[in-house]
Amino acid sequence: MSRLSYTYKGLIVPAFTPFNKNGSLNLDIISKYATYLAKKGIKGVLVNGTNGEGMSMSVAERKLVAETWVKATKETKQHLMVQIGGTSLPDVIDLAKHASDLSVDSILCLPELYFKPTTSKQLIEYLEIVGKAAPKTPLLYYHIPMMTNVNIHMGQFLESINNKIPSFVGIKFTSFNLEEGAQALNANNRKYAIFLGNNQLINAAYALGMNSFILSSINIFPELVLDLLAACKDGDMLKAKDIQEKLSRAVLAIMKHGNRVQAMKMAMALLTDIDTGLSRALPKSISTETITTIIKDLTNLGYQPKIENRHY
Repeated sequence: MSRLSYTYKGLIVPAFTPFNKNGSLNLDIISKYATYLAKKGIKGVLVNGTNGEGMSMSVAERKLVAETWVKATKETKQHLMVQIGGTSLPDVIDLAKHASDLSVDSILCLPELYFKPTTSKQLIEYLEIVGKAAPKTPLLYYHIPMMTNVNIHMGQFLESINNKIPSFVGIKFTSFNLEEGAQALNANNRKYAIFLGNNQLINAAYALGMNSFILSSINIFPELVLDLLAACKDGDMLKAKDIQEKLSRAVLAIMKHGNRVQAMKMAMALLTDIDTGLSRALPKSISTETITTIIKDLTNLGYQPKIENRHY
């Protein structure tokens, strides 16, 4: 089988999974969520990833979320990537087949998280199994070593994969190590798609040649991220630096408070019309003092948080 082609570049938003107060899925909001992102100019969506808390959901729930986003993105014409890893191998295979049957645009996969791969060969063998479950769907590997403790060098990994997995097309690179990221980008004559997953290094990564990003901040600050990329594309690196600093200050003001997904979901409810509810990760609540601090910090940065919100 020949290698699958994959041409998507640019921004992908790692969507939050909406939950009701009782912890059940709130699927009804997803259509509105997709429309909000599309109207902001965001053309790609990742579901069931870290921000989507895929690893906190059952297989059945993950399938429901993917199915609902498929319906939504058919209307909005957005690229849909589904994260299928972070569970037992039979379930990963099941989720890969399910995503393929839904004809999603791409799938993203974490490594085995208990019997962790320690070499490129072991990681390739794992992804080969996943790739065979969905041979017609572009497959990307999810490199997030601060969460997985899988520290395989991505440049070396991409140089060694060759054509062993015909559906393999690239990686999501969530790391501060831009030297490694640059090696990954340049592996095999830039053969693979590299999506940076770091909100604070966008301008620096762009200067190295990266032009694709999966960023949690897009949920809340889509205009700011788009302005930053436009400045980078125009070669106005001083403007890009200023916008990057503005974005980083806002992200840090939100994410310095413990449960980062919870804080980002809360900030989205404060600054947009999309409320995705509480996180499933503990603690499941944020103190009044923390909310007050986030509101104060965002206000001081020039934003206008809505004090009234439904879940916090």
